[in-house]
Amino acid sequence: MGLFAISTSITPGPNTLMLLASGVNFGFRRTLPHMLGIAVGFPAMIMAIGLGLGGLFEAYPRSHVILKYVGMAYLLWLAWKVATAERAEDAAYESKPFGFFQAAAFQWVNPKAWTVSVSAIATYTSLQGDVMQEVVLIAVIFGIVSVPAVTSWTFFGTAIRRLLKSERARRLFNWAMAGLLVASLLPILFA
Repeated sequence: MGLFAISTSITPGPNTLMLLASGVNFGFRRTLPHMLGIAVGFPAMIMAIGLGLGGLFEAYPRSHVILKYVGMAYLLWLAWKVATAERAEDAAYESKPFGFFQAAAFQWVNPKAWTVSVSAIATYTSLQGDVMQEVVLIAVIFGIVSVPAVTSWTFFGTAIRRLLKSERARRLFNWAMAGLLVASLLPILFA
């Protein structure tokens, strides 16, 4: 379970790409609430799904499909925001990083978060065991693993920030990150 949590938390996805872009555009300190929102929001999502929300989707499959398309639309909007983000110094009030609650709520429309949480619950719980205890353990493991994962992506973004000295280079980087965010939706369209 720990290796699964590490591999899925550190690999690129909507959360990591947005942290990378936030590190570039806003720096480490201003990205902290975003990082904490992911570190708390994703384990909370695992708990909610593992302790019953999955039953809602089984009873009303349409609700899952609706959430999927709402999430995709939201990711497209976020990709646009990343692509057009201004440097924090240039737009002190116009552009700002995700806050704690935005990042925590984002997990509910993040396709990778859904895939990982459902996969973890389906794979690492058992009918013979105490499912509630197993779900709590899965959430705790992801909570622990997510802290170094989100930190590393944000540090990577701040390191890249130092290399992107020209406005043109920073804008190209933002457009590339937005393109990767949009590309992360392609598997969902063909699933």
